Formats: sequence, C-alpha cells, structure tokens
Amino acid sequence: MKLVSSRKLRILIVDDDRRMLHTLMDILQFKGYEVHATNSGESALKKLRETSFDCLLSDIRMPGMDGLTLYQRAQELQPNLPVIFVTAYATDEIIQQGLRAGALGVLNKPLDINHLLAFFATLQQDQTIAIVDDDPTFCSALSELLQKRGFFTRVITDPHHVMEHIDEQTDIVLLDLKLNDISGLDVLKMIRAHFAHLPVILITGYSDEMMPLIRAAREMNIFTYMTKPLNWNLLDQTLAEVRKRELQKGLRGEAG
Repeated sequence: MKLVSSRKLRILIVDDDRRMLHTLMDILQFKGYEVHATNSGESALKKLRETSFDCLLSDIRMPGMDGLTLYQRAQELQPNLPVIFVTAYATDEIIQQGLRAGALGVLNKPLDINHLLAFFATLQQDQTIAIVDDDPTFCSALSELLQKRGFFTRVITDPHHVMEHIDEQTDIVLLDLKLNDISGLDVLKMIRAHFAHLPVILITGYSDEMMPLIRAAREMNIFTYMTKPLNWNLLDQTLAEVRKRELQKGLRGEAG
C-alpha cells in the first residue's frame, strides 16, 4: 500500500453552475479535503495568486474566461499544478486543445464521484524514490535534496541487494549506470523482472562511454537518462513529468 500524506489536499473548483459547485464542495469537504470554490476564471486566478493548491478542477465552458485560458494562466502562477477539466461537451475541440496544452484529463458531467474520489486518493499518496548508486556521498546529497522537495527516499548503495529495497511503494528509481562490480543494466534487468512499468531514470557521468548501455536500457522501457553532475532544475521537471503520467493513469482508472 502506498504511503498517504497526513496533509489535507487543497483543491480549487471552478464552475459557473453554482448548484454543482456547492454539491461537489460539500462532498469533498465531508471526505476531509480543504476545498476552495469559485464560479469564474477571474476569481480563480485571484485565489491562485494567494494560495497554493494541489489540484484545480475546472469547467471548460464558462462566461468570460474559459477553462483553457484559466489553465494557461494557472500554469504561469503555479507550474505543474494538476488540472482537470469537467464538461458536458466531451467532443468539444477546446478540450482537445487543453489536453494538448498539458491538462491531466477531462471528466464528463454528471461527474462520477467515486471515480473522482479515487483519483484524489491517488493524488494524496506521497512519492517514494529509490536511489541506486554506490557513491554514498552522492546518495546522501541527492536524498537530502529530494526530501526537501517532499519525497520519501530509499538509498541503496549495494546494488546486488536492490530488490530487498524496491517494492510496491516505490514510485521512481534513480539508477546509476556505472557501478563498481555490476552493470546498471543488470540491475535494471532485476528491477524489470519484478516491476515492468516502474519509472526508472538512469544517471551517468559517462554518457558517451555508456551510450550502448543506454540504448539497451531504452529497450527495457526506462523513462529517460540524465548526466552527472545533475541539473537540479531538469531533475525537478523530469520528476514532475513522471508524476503527471502516473496521475493521468489514475484519472483513467489504470493500474500503475
């Protein structure tokens, strides 16, 4: 079972249908979420400037600012904020534009409340990152950085025993490709034997030398690879992309 954060999710709902707005707000508050609600994109932006949110749930068609414009403006204020559109017009081109722009997905009205609650349960799960590297100093520094960003970390400096530390609670693996007495590719094979779809990000300080192994690893469905010294901003963006893909699976009701 995944680790669940004790912190309340803070959800912003935007819909010009006041009846739906209040009904959804009452349900989510009853389930223990902190819910903010408004009936226009303009007032939603004001809330986004004042408060940090975990998810934005917005109608796509509203008077004045539509959901797509709100999404674009919201990303300027809170990058990587998960955004879900709700609509009675599932084939509307504006929805496709929103999905292409990067929204998590779209839910049709009337909403399936149980499906939405299941998604929020997924959103509330904390992420655990396994760091597999035989350099303890690098592991310690990376672990500290990730913990400051809200992740749980597991440091694995003995790659021979990697499967003693990777389980169903592991969300992401950061795997060094060049290890002392075992290839990172062999470690990847061990991981894939148990977890075919677990996101794995390879790390290497020898990208030219390791390119044949990187190409082989791509055949085993790695998420990407990064070079040392790590670019922290790129790492943040990559982890956000992993998170987004996993949330999209949750929104579609797919297993991880």
